Amino acid sequence: MKTNDTQANAILKHMQGGNGITPMDALELCGCFRLSARIADLKKRGYEIITEKVKVDGGKYVARYHLAV
Repeated sequence: MKTNDTQANAILKHMQGGNGITPMDALELCGCFRLSARIADLKKRGYEIITEKVKVDGGKYVARYHLAV
């Protein structure tokens, strides 16, 4: 299995637990620096994923992804 697939599967499992995921979460969870690319991979597999912008420390906005209910 490719690293991309492994990362995508770890991200999917995290979201299937009812959790959202941000780029920092993905980095800590599975060493993924390219969360948006892994989300695109999951969308290609047919998963419906919602993107929202959330404000983080320092006033910056980042994307948080979660599975559609």
